[in-house]
Parts: sequence; structure tokens; C-alpha cells
Amino acid sequence: MPIGLLALALGGFGIGLTEFGIVGLLPEVAADFGVTEPVAGYLVSGYALSVAIGAIALTLAITRFDRKKVLLGLMVLFIAGNLISAVAPVYSVMLLGRIVAALCHGAFFSVGAVVAAEMVAENRKASAIALMFGGLTVANVLGVPLGTLLGQQLGWRSTFWAITVIGVITLAGIWLLVPQPEPVGKTSLRGELGVFRRPQVWISAAITVLSYGGMFGAFTYIAFTLTEVSGFATSTVPWLLVLFGVGMFAGNFLGGKAADRALDKSLLVILGLLTAVLAVFALTAHSKVLTIVSLFLMGTVGLATAPGLQLRIMRYAEDAPTMASGANIAAFNIGNALGAWLGGLALAAGLGFVSPLWVGAGVNVVGLAVLLAGTAAAHRRRPQVTEAPQEAHRAVTT
Repeated sequence: MPIGLLALALGGFGIGLTEFGIVGLLPEVAADFGVTEPVAGYLVSGYALSVAIGAIALTLAITRFDRKKVLLGLMVLFIAGNLISAVAPVYSVMLLGRIVAALCHGAFFSVGAVVAAEMVAENRKASAIALMFGGLTVANVLGVPLGTLLGQQLGWRSTFWAITVIGVITLAGIWLLVPQPEPVGKTSLRGELGVFRRPQVWISAAITVLSYGGMFGAFTYIAFTLTEVSGFATSTVPWLLVLFGVGMFAGNFLGGKAADRALDKSLLVILGLLTAVLAVFALTAHSKVLTIVSLFLMGTVGLATAPGLQLRIMRYAEDAPTMASGANIAAFNIGNALGAWLGGLALAAGLGFVSPLWVGAGVNVVGLAVLLAGTAAAHRRRPQVTEAPQEAHRAVTT
């Protein structure tokens, strides 16, 4: 793999730390600024909302510019946001810094996915995207413990200073290591938005919403399942979540390799496996041993869809892949919010602490049905197009 992919992965790692690293520091931040815990929580929810907005709005604004320069500009925005957070004198300035940093999140991954795919041969594009997302998965594993540890030892501001340094290193890495991508063809706002007239683009986004809604609907409330059903002590939950993160890290790369071989077929298999894992998890959550196995598999199979989902929507919008990629990043976040809401409804209805797992399995079944229907529609429209990655550039939009 080209060394420039490592610079993109480091950027993903820094962005992941920005998103997750603050979670364990909210008590210190709340005490420092004299705000309540719920108000401090806006630093997390406000970030997530800004990611979804930036993934569409900012990506749309930058699609016509040189992609390498765009990545460099986004990292400058990332550095500025974290620097503002590090020196914020009051809570409102801290929130502003979070929003500034979040705006570059979706655009970085949408543009970065296109650049990563352009850096490799056709049959390695999903693996290249997986490597870029690998930085984010590492942050999922290490973000909370590292951010919390550093913040508790040196003060919460030190975490944001560290992330700022990572941003500076990433900026230099992209400048030096990422090759100049192919020139962006002339396009218009109408042309970029035109990709949303294609059914397969919407189908791809819907699959992303449903697959991630299913997994994160279950994951959002997993701590309750682990302590109230499986019987684990609260002190063990962080370590169990690290196990989940390790599974995500492995699944991301395995999913990328599978998507390079057969895109839609691999997604069908993975979504089917994820549905089965969630159902088995719900049935066996009373067993500590089986819970550990299920938690690892849930992370592995759950994130294995990410590279394929990103590549699928890009292939059906080859003339505007950056815009489609940004829409898919937004779809990931919408799915997370949808899943958490549905899982919360199940809990509020008194269905028990395994109910979010059943809800997740059900949402994934719907996603599987949408993928089956979308794949069938694509093959009816162009039956001669095969799953082989080396022929995918000949596929036409549906």
C-alpha cells in the first residue's frame, strides 16, 4: 500500500481521538467551566450533529477544488478547532472549538476515501479505504482510555494539545506523502446534486443507515446488557469495550478485502452474519463466556461493512464520488442516531436490557432486504456487469 495512506490513517486517528477522547473527561470539563453534566454532554452531541452537517454542506462546497489542497485545508480547520478547545477560557468557546473540529470530520473522510481509492489499483480500492478508516477504528479502541489518562494526569486541556500536535503531523504527512491526485473535472452544483437523482445512491445510503443503525442501536446500550444481564462488574466494562474495538479494527480490514473480491455479495454475507450475531447475543447474554465471544464478533462483523458501503455508493456516483462519499458519511451518523433512538424506545417500553440487541437485528434484516432489492435492480438494469472489481468501472448508475 502507498505510504501516503498512512498519513490519511493518522488523520483518521486524530479525528477519532477528537470525537471520543473527551468522553472520559466530561466531569473535569464540567467542573472547570462550572456547567452541569448534561450541558457538558453537548460537547459530544454537538460534535456529532456538526459531523452530519459538515459531511454534506462542507463536502458540497469543496468538491470542485484540488483534493490534496482540500485535505490540507481540512487539517488546518481540524488543528484550529482543537487549538480553540485547548485554550478555551469559557464553555461557549470550548463548544465552538468542538463544532469547528467536527465540521472537517465528515468532509475529511469523504474526500480522503476518494483520494485513497485513487492511490491504488482497481482491485485494492476497498482495502485502501479500509486502511484510511483504520485510524478511526484505532481511536475507537484507544481514544477514551488514552484521552482520559492524559487528561487526568496533566489536565483535560493536555488532551486537546496532544490532538493538535497529531493534526500538525498529519498536515505535514499529507503534504509530503500523498501524491497529487487526478485533476477534478469541471462540475457544477447542479451536477454534484444530480447524483441524488439516482436510485442506487439512495439505496446505498439507506443500507448504510440501516446497517449502522442496527449495530449502534445495540452498542449504545451495551453497558446495561453487560452489567444487568451478563453480570459483569461495572469496572470491567471499559475492558470489554476494548475487546469490541479490537474486533472493529480486525473487521474493518477483513471487510475491505472481501469487498475487493465481490462487493455486493460480501455485503450480503456480512449483514446476514451481523443479524445472526446480534440474535445469538440476545439469546445468550446471560452467559459471560458467550457474551465475550458475541461482543468481539459484533465489533468484527459490524465494522466489516464500512469499506464496502463506502465503495458501493462511490461506484454508483463515479462522476461525483466526493459528494456521494460525503452523503455516506452523513448516513453513518444518521444510522447511529436512529439506532440509539430505537433502542431507547425498546428500553422505555420495558422490554428488557437485551431488547436493543433484538432491535438491532430487526433493523439489519430491513437493511439486508434493501440490499437484496438494490442488487437485483442493478443487475436487471445492467445484467452484463459483474461483481469483479476490475470491471466495476464499467458499471452504470441505476
